[in-house]
Amino acid sequence: MILIDKLNFGYSEQRILSISRMEVKESEHLLILGNSGSGKTTLLHILGGLLSPKEGRVIIGETDLYGLSGSQRDKYRGQNIGLVFQKAHLISALSVQDNLLLAQYLSGAAQDKGRVHEVLKELNLGDKLNKRVRQLSQGEQQRVTIARALLNRPRVILADEPTASLDDNNAAVVLNMLKAQAEKYQASLIIATHDQRVKDQFDLQLNLHAL
Repeated sequence: MILIDKLNFGYSEQRILSISRMEVKESEHLLILGNSGSGKTTLLHILGGLLSPKEGRVIIGETDLYGLSGSQRDKYRGQNIGLVFQKAHLISALSVQDNLLLAQYLSGAAQDKGRVHEVLKELNLGDKLNKRVRQLSQGEQQRVTIARALLNRPRVILADEPTASLDDNNAAVVLNMLKAQAEKYQASLIIATHDQRVKDQFDLQLNLHAL
């Protein structure tokens, strides 16, 4: 369960985001919609423990995310939250396997090749294990970022514009994979997007508007 309570974020006197209360139940999925400047990515970063709100609370399960110290929050994120960024942020000169092993290392988890192979196979990337990232298509790179997010079996999966730069076929593939993997891990999936192709796939939606 994710609870957003009396959340405000902004710089100086400029308020960017304000949510009085929002609840996402366990295994429930949320679509955050809005145009550029509406605060979608800001909210996603707050939910991921990457950006502290000016006011308010974010509670995941029994954990008050911003009641933790910075190092505690980093550890919690590594163990419980999977992040799929709009840009892949992969190291192009490294193999797919080495990118995922590096992600495990940076999150403080043990480097587990068996787990890397398992996740890649689930996402139909088993044959790309030793390929350099620069050899992959855009859709394949996006699937690698999903694999990276799933390595530690997260309770929450956060995805920022995961389909925006993909054609209709690849967008459908990525969206279906995200939903299927969330179901498998009984995780809450939260997607922030302005991509209207995604809109009909989610019952629970939050529409943000620039303040």
